Amino acid sequence: MAPTVHAFDWPDRFVVGTVGAPGDRTFFLQVRTGQDVVSVSLEKQQASALADRIDEVLDSLMAEDGNPFSVPSGTPVELDDTDPLDEPVADLFRAGTMSLGWDPNISQLVIEAYAIAEIDVDALEGDASGEIVEIEIEPDEVLRVKIPVGSARAFAKRARDVVSSGRPVCSLCGEPMEGDHVCELPDGFR
Repeated sequence: MAPTVHAFDWPDRFVVGTVGAPGDRTFFLQVRTGQDVVSVSLEKQQASALADRIDEVLDSLMAEDGNPFSVPSGTPVELDDTDPLDEPVADLFRAGTMSLGWDPNISQLVIEAYAIAEIDVDALEGDASGEIVEIEIEPDEVLRVKIPVGSARAFAKRARDVVSSGRPVCSLCGEPMEGDHVCELPDGFR
């Protein structure tokens, strides 16, 4: 069965945000057009990687002769969004695989987040021959968002800001510091 696609072309708002205190935050992609709001949870690392990859794609497009897509080098001030997530934050699904593409026909980035697929392990056991069975898993739901280049820069900036606003990181061991932090340093490090 084909997945349910929640498609947003040129939305009013598309952001990364969190719910919870640093160290216990849940990250969300949230998109809104009019009164239609969709929130999808994701990992902090996914938000960070998406922001980095968006900037890589935009920098590549900006480097083309004459910057034909008018890609800004930074976030346009009028697109800077520091508001909290729209309430209520209702998790439609948890993002597993994500994809990022460029549609030259409409000069927009296309971001897709696919729901983590549930697998019935008992159904995969197969027969007693021990033969490996290949299966293709299609997600039940997909979030597809198309945004112009300026909005993409703003999205990436906010995502990086949200990711870095968590617990401070120890400069020695690289782990988040909280409470009575004690470093576990590698052998031979003094």
